[in-house]
Amino acid sequence: MIRTRSLLADGSRLRRLAPLALPTTWGAVAVAWKYGCPLARQPGLPMRIATSVVFLTVGLGMVLGVRHGLARELARARAVAAATQQALLRPLPARLDGLALAAGQLSASRGASVGGDLYEAVATPYGVRLVIGDVRGHGLPALGAVVAVLGSFREAAHDEPELAGVLQRLERALERHLRERAREEHPARAGAEPEHPAAEEFVTLLLVEVRPDGRLTVLNCGHPGPYRLGKRAERLAIGDPLPPLGVLPLPAGIVPYTAARLLPGETLVLHTDGAEEARDRRGRFFALDAALAGAPGEAPAALVRRVHAELLHHTGGRLADDVALLVVRNDRVRVPAQPAEPGLRRPRPAPSSHR
Repeated sequence: MIRTRSLLADGSRLRRLAPLALPTTWGAVAVAWKYGCPLARQPGLPMRIATSVVFLTVGLGMVLGVRHGLARELARARAVAAATQQALLRPLPARLDGLALAAGQLSASRGASVGGDLYEAVATPYGVRLVIGDVRGHGLPALGAVVAVLGSFREAAHDEPELAGVLQRLERALERHLRERAREEHPARAGAEPEHPAAEEFVTLLLVEVRPDGRLTVLNCGHPGPYRLGKRAERLAIGDPLPPLGVLPLPAGIVPYTAARLLPGETLVLHTDGAEEARDRRGRFFALDAALAGAPGEAPAALVRRVHAELLHHTGGRLADDVALLVVRNDRVRVPAQPAEPGLRRPRPAPSSHR
């Protein structure tokens, strides 16, 4: 096994050095010609020009070889990032138990396709369960917490009959991740102070359960509330928030908010705070509520694309924080009231006769 790994590492190094083989050979030939050929040492302008051309060609070849190697490494890194994106924030199904869904993320890290925002939707025996969250910070350092929370949600959403049980599972998963990070970053092990102290890492989170009748069950851990789009766009009331995960322990008795509903034809928009805190060059915040107000009946995928485009236009493409959107539209058909069976109809009173 060790020999196999060594051979693979040697092969990888040879592939990286392959673009430099030809320029290096040309350089060796040029040096040998310069110092080993009597003709090259003859004085005169034509011979100096020829020598300069030879060395310029060698230098240009080496630069192009290095550039080609870097381009290949960048393409490989982007492919790995795309695969990571697919594994972490996998594309949601277009429909899920009568609901139309779409989601998307914009990363604030230049050249990165993943960040500190997370989202997921799964159909369970208890209803369609949604999660959206925001890890403190963005970019690659936040990926560990994203993996811990999403992995736990994808299991707990099917196992726990109550949404409070799902949230408690997420808290335990994040605590395990933070303990492991703290051990890895401890000065006694790393030899220096940690660059990203795990003690300062936390996750804001919003858990939503959509029942078959459209009733919503919501748990909010310091996360921005969602918008409900019907005849108008309105911020949905979701009760008092709990503390973000990783800041304080959750209380013993967790009571979700259950007074809201998502009627057929209405849309629920979950988002991270980067959507409302994005600023333009003048420091003006992005008006997310105004962008959503003009979206009655808009398909979830089209809404995500349009809001992302308006965000990038507002900020000039310079996002200060990651932005994630999760849009759910209730496409379930409302069943009209059925008339009573003929045998159960109440008899009409006989008309009174007047003489």
